[in-house]
Amino acid sequence: MTASRGDGTGTSREVHVVLPGDVDDPSVPSGGNVYDRRVCELLAAGRPVREVAVPGPWPLPHEAGRAALARALAEAPDGAVVLLDGLVACGVPEIVVPAARRLRLAVLVHLPLADDAGPSDLDGREREVLRAAAAVVTTSPWASRRLIQHHGLDPARLHVAEPGTDPAPVAPFGDGTRLLCVASLTPRKGHDLLVEALAALAARPWGCTCAGPLRRDPGHADRINGLVQRHGLTGRVRLAGPLTGAALEAAYDAADLVVLPSRAETYGMVVAESLARGIPVLATSVGGVPGTLGRAPGGEIPGMLVPPGDVPALTAALRRWFDDPDLRLRLRNAALARRGTLPTWDDSVRRLAATLADLHGEEPR
Repeated sequence: MTASRGDGTGTSREVHVVLPGDVDDPSVPSGGNVYDRRVCELLAAGRPVREVAVPGPWPLPHEAGRAALARALAEAPDGAVVLLDGLVACGVPEIVVPAARRLRLAVLVHLPLADDAGPSDLDGREREVLRAAAAVVTTSPWASRRLIQHHGLDPARLHVAEPGTDPAPVAPFGDGTRLLCVASLTPRKGHDLLVEALAALAARPWGCTCAGPLRRDPGHADRINGLVQRHGLTGRVRLAGPLTGAALEAAYDAADLVVLPSRAETYGMVVAESLARGIPVLATSVGGVPGTLGRAPGGEIPGMLVPPGDVPALTAALRRWFDDPDLRLRLRNAALARRGTLPTWDDSVRRLAATLADLHGEEPR
């Protein structure tokens, strides 16, 4: 474990946090990594936090990763509260379940493994881990319902701590031709669907930047690049690779519409990040995305939702966006109104801290 960070008041309220090894790697940014880092920083303001980042291609680690996880859990004293990222925990019940007999484990599930990896024995492995955990934390009400129904979990052990959203300046609004997709190039994120939809609208004057890691699934990234070339969209669909910091801010600043064509999504942090800048969103009505998109105070939806995996529906929505300036203005105004109602990271950590306090047996504050 790394050195403890926090208020230095001793170990009685200490929480051990086990994270993926790439949590701070700028070449593979992800919503899960952002969430982990932000909540750890904020938790450490109120209690000692002891972090360990375990290397490995999770959820199917190599031997070094398995050994690192086993060592991290063995080093935690009996009765310690341990918060485990589900990507690390849920594929290795043979390591986690025995540790649950002497530790108070909370597993943070960013996305059910079956929704990302498809049918495999990971589903059963995840079920075994989550049933052994003292608490399960999800990032959306939809995800909690999904785990309760799919794994038969006790609802009393499920807790929701939605991601927060940092305040951001309003992005300039242009003529609607500037599109942005912020997502890792993996099959779940649906870049292939977006390229097919844009190919059907090649006569219109648009440009699309796809910002996201290319090496989480290099073979899929190559297939997307080949699809772009095959449709003659080179230069119009730009695979920009991972963008963080000022480069990501500039990408948002240059966008009129953010598109998230995911096949599965627990929350959709990109949706909230876009709304924080007043940018409308075109997304799939999958998982927790409709709840994240939400409604403006007046009831307007600040974007458009289409069924997942439906290229004609995605094409039709993009066509409406390009061809209807009144629609663009309505969605922009709804996004501007919605930005003031988004949850904060303080909200997120308050909910997570309450779950950890309960595991510690602390009195409510």
